Amino acid sequence: MTQSAGQRRGFAILSLASGALGVVIAIVSAGKQFPVGLIALVLLLVAAGLAVDGLFNIGNRRLAELVIAVILAVVAIVIVVLRSWWLLIGTLVVIALFAIAIAAASRAFRVSVPLPVVAPPSAPVLIYNRRSGDGKADRLHLADEAERRGYRTIELVKGDDLRALAEGAIADGADALAMAGGDGSQAVVADVAATHDLPYACIPSGTRNHFALDLGVDRDDAVGALDSFVEGGERRVDLGVVNGQVFVNNVSLGVYGEAVQRESYRNAKAKTLLDVASQVLGPNADQPSVSWHDPNGTEHESVAAIMVSNNQYRLGHIIGSGTRPSIEDGLLGVAVIADPTSRPGSTRLQHLWSEWVAPTFEIDSDTDLNAGIDGEAATLTAPVRFEIRHQVLRARIARQHPGASPSADVPDGALDSVRALFRIALGQPVHVATHQAA
Repeated sequence: MTQSAGQRRGFAILSLASGALGVVIAIVSAGKQFPVGLIALVLLLVAAGLAVDGLFNIGNRRLAELVIAVILAVVAIVIVVLRSWWLLIGTLVVIALFAIAIAAASRAFRVSVPLPVVAPPSAPVLIYNRRSGDGKADRLHLADEAERRGYRTIELVKGDDLRALAEGAIADGADALAMAGGDGSQAVVADVAATHDLPYACIPSGTRNHFALDLGVDRDDAVGALDSFVEGGERRVDLGVVNGQVFVNNVSLGVYGEAVQRESYRNAKAKTLLDVASQVLGPNADQPSVSWHDPNGTEHESVAAIMVSNNQYRLGHIIGSGTRPSIEDGLLGVAVIADPTSRPGSTRLQHLWSEWVAPTFEIDSDTDLNAGIDGEAATLTAPVRFEIRHQVLRARIARQHPGASPSADVPDGALDSVRALFRIALGQPVHVATHQAA
């Protein structure tokens, strides 16, 4: 879904007004209720610290820390409720106003990028997975909609070799490939299309459709995405590669890489991650030995999690977090969470969280490593080598879709974000991070 310049201005004004009102109410409430608010805040911070530490331990210590954290949090809430209803009401109002400001800002920063219109293919093929996204392809009648637009359709059934289907479609005369399925399937078809330098279209019929989101495809309009080969625009984007296998989003090792191997992960993600964290990171953990180098060339032998992505994700931000502003910069994103229980004598990271970009990255180990590749369980043989194929994929995007990531136009800092919102509210142009295809 695209939005007009007037809609962006409206959302920017709403965000600025809500944020300003929230700040005023917060200052007034804090001044009237000192020091009750400060005491409650300290208790909540201590509770949060104990809760985080408890997640990385097992047995009685884990239970004790989590119980104490809950008690302290309850005490903080009781203090606020008993001593000052006005403080509680003020806090809830401020939270609501800030939530409105953030939601409106995210809409204000959302842009549409007109991509160069190219000639439609004469023999496009859609491969679709009925099982993906809880049967989304059937619910939306994607095969019928595709055939109405001139596609030849091929159903991917259990046991099929997706790569062989895509290669076979090309051998039978296909001059463009579209995939309706999850991100793992998108990676396979995108790889085949890039290898043959054919146009590719991502049809978001999977569960999460992260690649579609960052491409600028409207994830809520899978049928409209089929127009990519009717009157769509084209942009060239990157593909990540790990040990010769293409990925479109990311590869995760460590806690997530171990968790995704388990059957329980599909239905109980949070519980499985917590269980794996205590086993992989706890004091009695038996995790594989790994070694890797940071941007300064320092070798490390311990890590809680490593995520290597096809271009860098926007992480740790309130707006646009978990998306990539661009997927055509030709650089891998590397994000590392340090192991707080790393062995004595091992080189420690200076920060719990580190991230950087690099054209290549390598992880070594004395054993095979479990990983999640675009959300799918995999086992990688060490050394695990990552690289990026720069702008090898000719991605087609429907004209009515954004054509850019939702974070393409989001500034990094809070002050820069406020300045940008003022410019949008005044109708002034704001720089768009995503490049147009030539």
